Amino acid sequence: MILVNGVNGGAIDPLDRGIAYGDGVFRTFPLYAGRVPHWHRHYTKLANDSAKLQLACPPRDLLENDLQEIAKAYTEGVIRITLTRGTGVRGYAIPEKTLVTRIVSLSPKRSFIAGADGVRARWCRLRLAIQPALAGVKHLNRLENVLARSEWSDAAIAEGLLLDANDHVIAGTMTNLFILRRGDLLTPQLDACGVAGVTRDLIIERATQARVNIAVTTITRETLLNADAVFLVNSVIGMWQITTLEEKTWNVHPFGEQMRSWLTDDQH
Repeated sequence: MILVNGVNGGAIDPLDRGIAYGDGVFRTFPLYAGRVPHWHRHYTKLANDSAKLQLACPPRDLLENDLQEIAKAYTEGVIRITLTRGTGVRGYAIPEKTLVTRIVSLSPKRSFIAGADGVRARWCRLRLAIQPALAGVKHLNRLENVLARSEWSDAAIAEGLLLDANDHVIAGTMTNLFILRRGDLLTPQLDACGVAGVTRDLIIERATQARVNIAVTTITRETLLNADAVFLVNSVIGMWQITTLEEKTWNVHPFGEQMRSWLTDDQH
């Protein structure tokens, strides 16, 4: 089911700036039992990312109406909200007046590799470009992720890990990353590149409340390989622990259950 500006099956103008330039933002999250967990967080992130691109985010109630329309027909699946700057004349300059295109779609939930016993991962050859102006924003240009994901076809590998141009570990192709080291929880800085996900923010907040030592910091390949545990998170998969990363292996760590509990604490 796809709603374009509230119309089921509506069309996208070929001159839409989202198509022409990747000029827009998006969020992806699950629909469970007809509702969206952590919806207020997703909307806040969508609005903040829009502001960074000088894009007018639709009012919350307008998007909630779209979500309710989808929930009338389906109770489970994966929702994606896409906002573009809309149709404009040719050229990179932002038009003075534009009407934001909003697309709210539902897809079946993919059958991801079960993560209870850990998952396999690999290092990606592609390096993320440094661009502080877009760091943290989930904008529509995800070509780096597309090319990185094309590096493997082995269905047993759940995720690929991405480094930036300085060889700092940033994230997975579709996930944010945490490592556990001597009781401290660390996650990469995203001030130069990468996407700051809702689940990442939630875990940082919950760890702080639980008085777990949490740090947003630079993580090297060596630091990650010497960690006690490595975790991957996003709104759709929840949390996975990496137990195999090429030649490196880890045992399933009990701290993972605490992280999973943090993800079910806030359902409004």
